[in-house]
Amino acid sequence: MKPYLASIINAIVLVLLGLWGYLGSQDPSLTALIPVAAGVVLLLLNSGLRRESRTVAHIAVVLTFLILLALIKPLAGAIERSDTAAMVRVLLMMASSILALVFFIRSFLDARAKRRKH
Repeated sequence: MKPYLASIINAIVLVLLGLWGYLGSQDPSLTALIPVAAGVVLLLLNSGLRRESRTVAHIAVVLTFLILLALIKPLAGAIERSDTAAMVRVLLMMASSILALVFFIRSFLDARAKRRKH
């Protein structure tokens, strides 16, 4: 899978599940919209990823990694509350972010190998 496809899937997952978490909460917090904002930024970066811009790819990787780290606290909170739906939402967002990171890293390694051959 191309990194831009993995990133767009991740962005859509972040937006949809983030909105579900925010809108489905009895006491919504604006911090619940952080994955939504990150997903929107990833969607905006996608055209640069399609063009294989190294700068855009690095920005997308950093943002994806930061959102992965940022999801640890909501996961801990969901576990503490025994909120199964929230746990599933956060775990799915984390899984899609990890998947995107795997494809980014694989792409970076492939590009490095190509540069060494030339």
